[in-house]
Amino acid sequence: MTIPLTYLYAPGDRPDVVRKAIGSRADVVIVDLEDAVAPERKKYALAATAELLMSRQPLPVHVRINSPQDVETLTGLPGLCALRVPKVAHPTDIHRIAELAPGVPLHPLLESALAIEHAYAIATAHPAVRGISIGEADLRADLGVRDGSSLDWPRVRIVVAARAAGLAPPVQSVFPDIRDMDALYASCAHARALGFLGRAAIHPRQLPVIERAFRPTPGEIEAAEQIVEAAAGDEGALALPDGRFVDAAIVAAARRTLSAARREGPA
Repeated sequence: MTIPLTYLYAPGDRPDVVRKAIGSRADVVIVDLEDAVAPERKKYALAATAELLMSRQPLPVHVRINSPQDVETLTGLPGLCALRVPKVAHPTDIHRIAELAPGVPLHPLLESALAIEHAYAIATAHPAVRGISIGEADLRADLGVRDGSSLDWPRVRIVVAARAAGLAPPVQSVFPDIRDMDALYASCAHARALGFLGRAAIHPRQLPVIERAFRPTPGEIEAAEQIVEAAAGDEGALALPDGRFVDAAIVAAARRTLSAARREGPA
C-alpha cells in the first residue's frame, strides 16, 4: 500500500473539477460537500457525488460530509473510500457517524479548542477512525489568533494523540495561497518537523511541492539505512560505527523513514 502524501480537494457541485482532480497526480481526492459548496448547491453536490461513486475510481476518493444525509446517501457506494467528518468536538460525534456508516473509514477534523482538548478521545472513539487532522482556518478563528505559528501547540497535540492512538501521522491543513510555492514548501517543512505526514491541497499545482517537502531527503535516507543495517535484527541498544548510540525506538523510526522513502505502508 502506498503511503499518501497529497490530498486534493474538489467541490462536490463541480463534477468537471472532481474528474480533473481524479486525473491529477494526487494520491487521494477529497470531494467537499461542506465549505466549498454554497447552501443552495448542497443537494446537487450530494447527488453528483453519489453518481460519481456508483463506480470505483482510479484514485481513492474521500468525501468531506456536510450532514447525516450525506452519510446515509453515500455509505455502501463502491467508489467511497472514506469520510472526512468536519467539526468533530467530542467522541460522541464520531459514534453517531460510525452508526450511520458501518465499515467506512472515518477521518475526524478537529476545528475548535474543545476538539483539541478531546484529541486522544476522538482518535480512539471508534475502530473506524483511521486518522485525525486539524481544520486550521476554523481553529484559528475559534482561538482568535492570526499568526500560523500560534497553532504549533495544537498541531503537536494532535500528532501526539494520533501516535498514542496508533494512527498514521496527521495530514496538514490546506495552504490557501496557490501562487507562493516557496512559502508552501516552508510551511510543509515546518509541519513535517512537527510530525505531520502529507498535506491537503486546493490546487493541482501545489501537489509536487507538497510531495517533495514530505519525502525524506537523500541524507535522511542514508542515515536511516546506516541505522537499520547496523541493527541487523537486533532490537536492543547499540552503538553505530561513528559512535552514536541508538535504541529500538530510533531503529523503528529509521525503518519508518525508509518506508516513507519508498512510500510503502501496511496493507
